[in-house]
Amino acid sequence: MDLHFRWIAETEPGPGWAELAASSLEACRAWYLRDGNRSRPSLRECRAALRQHVPELVDTWQRLVDLLDEGPVVARMLSLWCPPAYAAGCSQAVWSREHPLLVRNYDYHPLACEGASLTSAWTPERRVIASLDCLWGALDGMNSDGLAVSLAFGSRRSVGKGFGIPLILRYVLETCATTEEALSVLRRVPSHMAYNVSVLDASGDHAVACLAPRTETRVRREAVATNHQAELEWPLSDRDASSLRRERHLAKLLRSRNTAGQAFLDAFLAPPLYATDWAGGYGTIYTVAYQPDARRAEFRWPDQKVVQSLDRPIDGELIVGFGALPAKKISRLLRRRQ
Repeated sequence: MDLHFRWIAETEPGPGWAELAASSLEACRAWYLRDGNRSRPSLRECRAALRQHVPELVDTWQRLVDLLDEGPVVARMLSLWCPPAYAAGCSQAVWSREHPLLVRNYDYHPLACEGASLTSAWTPERRVIASLDCLWGALDGMNSDGLAVSLAFGSRRSVGKGFGIPLILRYVLETCATTEEALSVLRRVPSHMAYNVSVLDASGDHAVACLAPRTETRVRREAVATNHQAELEWPLSDRDASSLRRERHLAKLLRSRNTAGQAFLDAFLAPPLYATDWAGGYGTIYTVAYQPDARRAEFRWPDQKVVQSLDRPIDGELIVGFGALPAKKISRLLRRRQ
């Protein structure tokens, strides 16, 4: 199957974002309501949570709601307050020699990936490039201060009261300039599931924040994060072993004096970091490297790449193939997403 990747540069919320959102809106709405309308918080609760925890995003949220004009269900969904549970794979690490890099693989199923990156300036303070999820949230991204972030599922079963992690990463990118500022947000804003968030700023300062519901955020001054926290708490057999194996492999690469920056990036496109179980929902959808000092993002696949600059962003499209997927498997995966 093929996935259509798109890069859009649009300063203010407008037709570019609306077109991206429209292409994923029905799938996102079905996902949001998969447990029934009553299982999700009311619009009043969603608005109150935004105002309490991420007030700087309220005006942008309202502008996006008005732009789509799809009614209260979509407004609630866009708040990402107490959304349905979801999980993904991912490997991420900070390369701190020469020009610092935050490199990550996003591992998921192609049908559940929106395949869109948006460069925007929704606040006067900074520009942001972000890989979109849930229409405006961020799977990873970087802002014009040189702050880069990415997420990986934390392999814990608990679900609590909080925001979906893409909303929290969007908030970090829109409001923070340094790793310490980002960590302050990640300690304060509640996450509804467990995630490991890697952070790198323009000075080279980096950390991993381990978030979980009803638990104080734990900060590790480390360069590597995969899909477990203190221990493996969600038994997933081979995936558990993969998380540990990927962590050890990344640590070994970082320790080796024979590894250069480009070789480190290339390693994400080969086993054990690069995964091909797309039919099972845990194949590598894309690799991206954020270079804070150059305000540059490089999206990679084994035989293709796209480079974006925050200073000179461009619009573009790319079709990436992920192998054959049986029709019955596609049907089952679509139902699971919904």
